[in-house]
Amino acid sequence: MFSKSRTNEPGAAKPGEGDKTSMADAPATAAKPAMDTKASAPKAKPPASVISSDLTITGNIKTSGDIQVEGNVEGDIRAHLLTVGDSATVKGEIVADDVIVNGRIVGRVRGLKVRLTSTARGEGDIIHKTIAIESGAHFEGSVQRQDDPLNANANKPAAAAAKPAAAGG
Repeated sequence: MFSKSRTNEPGAAKPGEGDKTSMADAPATAAKPAMDTKASAPKAKPPASVISSDLTITGNIKTSGDIQVEGNVEGDIRAHLLTVGDSATVKGEIVADDVIVNGRIVGRVRGLKVRLTSTARGEGDIIHKTIAIESGAHFEGSVQRQDDPLNANANKPAAAAAKPAAAGG
């Protein structure tokens, strides 16, 4: 009666559909596109880049990955996750999703999550969404919460728009 029931009837099956070998091949064929999708999917996240304790870098560093600094960096760092080691020093602006400071930082820090551990020593401003400062950490500077701390111009357009209006009136 219905076309649905006709396709389920043995007589309505196309040649080879009822054959067990062709049914066994069908799932394998269906599985191949899934494997191709995985092959085109992004690869596993690479390990963090490490700046060893005997290395000093003068200049800016930018990556979409993770960086672990054990040496000295004199320049700005932009990364996904930045870990400053116990004996490390970073002099410059830090912009990262996550910042973990065990060592010394001098300069502005912008991060979604910023953590100063008990061994941290910091000088400069911290602009964050969430912050944790452990007991024993030494910090001198200001701390400001923003919803979007990674955007350096987050508060500037409103302030810039207010200044001309005030000057003109």
